[in-house]
Amino acid sequence: MHLTKASLDDLERIVEILEDGRNQLAERGVDQWQGDYPNVDHVKEDIENGFAYLVHSDDHETVGAFSILPAPDHSYDELDGGWLLDTDRYLTIHRVAIHSDHAGNGYASGLFKELIDYIKLHREDIKSLRIDTHEDNKPMQHLIEKYGFTRVGTLHGVYRPSETSYVYEMITQK
Repeated sequence: MHLTKASLDDLERIVEILEDGRNQLAERGVDQWQGDYPNVDHVKEDIENGFAYLVHSDDHETVGAFSILPAPDHSYDELDGGWLLDTDRYLTIHRVAIHSDHAGNGYASGLFKELIDYIKLHREDIKSLRIDTHEDNKPMQHLIEKYGFTRVGTLHGVYRPSETSYVYEMITQK
């Protein structure tokens, strides 16, 4: 498994992966991503800004996608809680999805491990990673906590008016 930066040539595949992710969530009864977020404009903006990444299998098939946004992330302006580290030197992980054709093969775990290891080893300027997920998305909460993130608060109505998300942070450099 390996991660690469996405290009506009990857737009259609990323949208397909996110749509599949939306369907997986709906099948599990999770109300996350059931509105207009994320959409093709979010993906295109991520790609154009260099924030979109792909997850590839060992045989180079694109199996997943995610985005990493630099600070400041205004999604967190109304955080109900408090950060572990008061810094503007953080990255935020958003829009993580592994296509259902490849679920259960460890790609989500691999994504987190590879990304965290890379940040800790090669990005000493980054002091923390931040991420959030829907209050009902138990598999993602488990994955986030498994890789050492600490729940630091909640968001209310950031993605949709009635939606609550749990927010997590991991300190990457002391």
